[in-house]
Amino acid sequence: MKEGDILKRLPYGKDFCFVDGINEIHENGVVGWYRFRESESFYKHHFKNNPVTPGVILIECMAQIGLVCFGIYLNPSLEHANIVMTENHVIFEKIVLPNEVVIVSSTLVYYRFNN
Repeated sequence: MKEGDILKRLPYGKDFCFVDGINEIHENGVVGWYRFRESESFYKHHFKNNPVTPGVILIECMAQIGLVCFGIYLNPSLEHANIVMTENHVIFEKIVLPNEVVIVSSTLVYYRFNN
């Protein structure tokens, strides 16, 4: 499945899609990216006069690329409602500011979907 086909199948509206592209995708993992634009609505209030990307939004970006895009690639017939993150452990090493690009790299450890 090609990058464009995967991106078209993402179940998010334009204001909540945090995937700009996929650099590589194969049966063992995915690498994708998103640039957090200064115009994103959450920057107006987080934090006033010193905007940073909220951690929950960064986790959402990771899930959209590392879980949903990868899940669509591994099983194109899978409905997005069946792709669910059940647990995560994240350590944030730095602040993500407006207009910065985040690269998400995901490696397959366990595939739970029964084909």
